Amino acid sequence: LVILAFVGFRACSRTDPDVRPEHVNYLAQIGFAQQAGAQLAYPASLPTGWYVTRVDYLPGRRPELGLSMLTPDDRYAGIQLSPQSLPELLTTYVDAHPTSGEPVTLDSGLVTRWDTWTDSGGDTALTAHWHHESLMVFGSASQSELEAVAASLTAKRL
Repeated sequence: LVILAFVGFRACSRTDPDVRPEHVNYLAQIGFAQQAGAQLAYPASLPTGWYVTRVDYLPGRRPELGLSMLTPDDRYAGIQLSPQSLPELLTTYVDAHPTSGEPVTLDSGLVTRWDTWTDSGGDTALTAHWHHESLMVFGSASQSELEAVAASLTAKRL
């Protein structure tokens, strides 16, 4: 009975905590992976106000890297570097049946020609191959913002 009273008191007197995603230092994690011999594609910098919330790294002969990011207005963007095929990545992260769009050519970055994809929910994906791996920049951020991230991709050693 005492526990029930305490739980009831806490539920009534507690204010909602301000829960914000963690800001992850992705460059430090990329640097550690590079020290272990990984060659990875990553953004040299992020657009103003963007931040990384998660880094998924799977070491191996063909390492995998996933970055999750948020824009200042809380739209999502992600990067995937993977030995999986592009159709597998699109199905996993965008849509089972995305609509192909016109390819885009960027002025800079590791890859300059990208295929574009959209889904009915407003997500966009840019896909390409780099060093025999699948590379995808995707999310609910605008296509021009995703293109800016794709144009910033580098493999330089940190």
